[in-house]
Amino acid sequence: MTTERPLEISSLTKTYGSVTVVKNFNVRVQPGDFVALLGHSGCGKSTVLSIVAGLQTATLGGVVVDGVEVTEPGLERAFCFQSPCLLPWLTAFDNVFLSASQAHAKLPVAQQKELATKYLTLVGVAEYAKELPAALSQGTQQRVAIARALAQEPRFLLLDEPFGMLDSITRFELQDLVLDLWEKDRKTVLMVTHDIDEALYLCDRIILMTDGPEATVGLDLKVSLPRPRHRNQATTHPEYQRLRDRIIAFLESHSKQFQQEAA
Repeated sequence: MTTERPLEISSLTKTYGSVTVVKNFNVRVQPGDFVALLGHSGCGKSTVLSIVAGLQTATLGGVVVDGVEVTEPGLERAFCFQSPCLLPWLTAFDNVFLSASQAHAKLPVAQQKELATKYLTLVGVAEYAKELPAALSQGTQQRVAIARALAQEPRFLLLDEPFGMLDSITRFELQDLVLDLWEKDRKTVLMVTHDIDEALYLCDRIILMTDGPEATVGLDLKVSLPRPRHRNQATTHPEYQRLRDRIIAFLESHSKQFQQEAA
């Protein structure tokens, strides 16, 4: 029996031309943790996540999974973008089946199809299996995108502001969906968000980033709210407001510092 090792982001630095966006960024994500990267717009959150996904390479330092440096995408890491990014010429089922067939190429096609159906059902959109993305609402498309990621059966789920383009009701519904899915199998989740309440509701830890350029870890907060979580209980818990106030104070202080330095 093997023990899963943490995902390690070590001394990560990313430079574009003469601008260093992220510098000496260090975070260790333990197996089964739900962790958020949070900070002001443009601080490099998505850059860090894309390097973890293998979509970009670090200039210095990097990301290590199971003792191996990440240099390209891998099936153990599934990525959900802010936009669903479904292939418009494929049905919802075929979008998810494509992921299942690539991740589980050694399985018979019938089992790959079973996986596609399983995850469409799990996220509550099996009834739209034969529909093209254009016929689906934005929220339903994002559910299909989550099913596509889950069909890889990855160890790491990487979420880049996956609810940012949705209305508040749909956003709450999908937050609850992701939380319920995480409670069932405790995948390791690393999520980028700019929404403080979303991070507090979903996560075990919140990594607050300083403003860029040369953004880095400013504060690593443990969220000790009881699990399983329910929105009303979580948001009225005394710890929730204490952590929220601390996060706002951090973001405000760094925003002022950024503005003073830029003036």
